[in-house]
Amino acid sequence: MDRSLTPTPLDNEACYLALAARDARFDGRFFTGVTSTGIYCRPICRVRTPRAANCVFFHLAAQAERAGFRPCLRCRPELAPQARHWSSQDATQLLLQQACQWLAHAAAAGHLPHNAPLPQLAQRLGVSERHVRRIFQTHLGVSPLQYLQTLRLLSAKQLLTDTRLPMAEVAWLSGFSSVRRFNACLLAHYGLTPTAMRRGMGPVPPRSAALQEAGTRVRLAYRPPLATTELLRFLALRAVDGVECVDTGARRITRTLSVPQPLPVGATTAAPTTPARLSGWIRITWPDHQPWAELTVSDGLSHALPEVIRRVRDWLDLDADPAAVALTLAADFPGASGLRVPGAIDGFELGVRAVLGQLLTVQAATTLCGRVARTLGSPVDSPWPELTHLFPTPAQWLAAPADVLGALGITRQKQGAIGALARCLLDEPDWLTPGADPHATHARLLTLPGVGPWTASYLVMRGLHWPDAFPAGDVALQTALHTRHLPHPQHATTQRAQAWQPWRSYAAVALWQGLGSPAEEQIHSKHINK
Repeated sequence: MDRSLTPTPLDNEACYLALAARDARFDGRFFTGVTSTGIYCRPICRVRTPRAANCVFFHLAAQAERAGFRPCLRCRPELAPQARHWSSQDATQLLLQQACQWLAHAAAAGHLPHNAPLPQLAQRLGVSERHVRRIFQTHLGVSPLQYLQTLRLLSAKQLLTDTRLPMAEVAWLSGFSSVRRFNACLLAHYGLTPTAMRRGMGPVPPRSAALQEAGTRVRLAYRPPLATTELLRFLALRAVDGVECVDTGARRITRTLSVPQPLPVGATTAAPTTPARLSGWIRITWPDHQPWAELTVSDGLSHALPEVIRRVRDWLDLDADPAAVALTLAADFPGASGLRVPGAIDGFELGVRAVLGQLLTVQAATTLCGRVARTLGSPVDSPWPELTHLFPTPAQWLAAPADVLGALGITRQKQGAIGALARCLLDEPDWLTPGADPHATHARLLTLPGVGPWTASYLVMRGLHWPDAFPAGDVALQTALHTRHLPHPQHATTQRAQAWQPWRSYAAVALWQGLGSPAEEQIHSKHINK
């Protein structure tokens, strides 16, 4: 066995200290199985701390469930942020991380066959099924199917607890082929029927008559610290008029959203027609002094709740590990504690923003995106008058006449670049999503007309949520690093950033947010795109 691929052993003493302290910084980094009860918990569980002799520690929930432990009904392991261990040098770790991300995202979107997901995963990664099984078993100690089964069960547990969705829909959204299979699996693994689990968690809070409080509410945990002010400021600068509204004072984001309707279990994703879409609004708020955000989802999107949760977590970088990032960046960015890399809630929306922002200021690009949304996007009802439209889909962009786009102030070159991107996403909807190969995606982006190194790196950074992207051609980064006036500024900037691997995306965001880049709002989008 290749010992370099074996999981890093957990320090039982350190884990127990974190458990006793209920330290939220370790949430999702390990789970505690209690042998006296047969239950596994998050480190933040508020129950009485068990004796150290009764504790067994696991990296993953799937490992705890494989060992026969059931999830705690109080701390709810399904809410824990995911553990991600990045390495820019270990190709096997990168492949495993892509596999885990893609399984989670495809399962949430309903794009996985129930009984045979492994061939699709292996094809996506470009390796054999045997190799996929080997890296999962060697590196995580579970098979891909066991990992996926845990994802489905924990997703079902969250839907049962936080929503009023019928049992049949919970089973479907969780990836089970039938209600009977769903009931049997939940009973076998957790010892409870779906009805008993929903009853055991207590009644779902009644809705208020106020429209603003309607919808389904769920909690999204993260590992503190989280620099909420900086994250909201970054998103507020880029909030598209009519689509998004960011209130930094109230620590709140509200926006409209459209997602493909989840496919029935076993259905093919290669349908010739455009899939139906669900639309509505979402709102995210950050309560004071709590390591979680509250997501409210409108009724129109509740039937795609796992996919919405997945997108929001990636968009707000809620699965980040600040401690791991700080080990590399703290010396150069001591004020960047809790920094997050804002991702993308929709790959095409981010692509349009990136292309339209070429050689424009952030404010000008945001204004132009607002015109696009109001002209091409579909109207949507919301409780807030400032939210009026959905951002256009790739199909809506391609259907727009060139003269209409020109009247909005979009040049022919940018029209062609966005059109090429739209066609790629129609052919492969999950192309610009986390779990895709960042290097292959970057190379493919460079083949599109009007897309250069800056745009490609920016899309990989935010669209794929790749933590080691670095758009070295960005003028703001060159200015902050004092490389702009050197003979070869892009090369010098790249060399300077080598010390920040594998977290160069976080370093770029830190520079953009003012740590060495005082004029980010004016010059961020003025980049070299050759």
